[in-house]
Amino acid sequence: MNAKIDTGLDKTERGDVAEALTKVLADSQAVYQKTHGYHWNVRGPSFFSVHNLLEQQYRDIWAALDDIAERIRALGVLAPQSGSAFANLTSIKDGDPEKEAEDMLRELMKDHETVIATARDGIKIADEAGDEASVDLMTQRLAAHEKFAWMLRSTLGGR
Repeated sequence: MNAKIDTGLDKTERGDVAEALTKVLADSQAVYQKTHGYHWNVRGPSFFSVHNLLEQQYRDIWAALDDIAERIRALGVLAPQSGSAFANLTSIKDGDPEKEAEDMLRELMKDHETVIATARDGIKIADEAGDEASVDLMTQRLAAHEKFAWMLRSTLGGR
């Protein structure tokens, strides 16, 4: 049985928003994996504080992945689930556990800026479609990633 989806958005609008959310999901998955890996592998005099900061961030991102994927499903589209699908959808590269702590943080800061740009693009698409629920979700993720980028930048001594 294929039940009709009648939420006020037509199939094209739902597809466009789901595609934007899928990109946010892929970027979020990539930054989650890198953040978690760097949490495991960070070394140096700032180990404890960086280790804890990265744990706070990856836990938040982990919880958000489910929210984003479920929103995609609510729009009637299948969410990606394989590593190769995510890799094809994101420009965020895998992390290198050999990096020094500051290099890890710099890279993660840039990755969060990538997610921020992806979320901003997605918000425009969802807003044009009149999908307030997706706008709200991506706005929350935008704020979270802006905060994470700020925390990393501040840890590195920047504004």
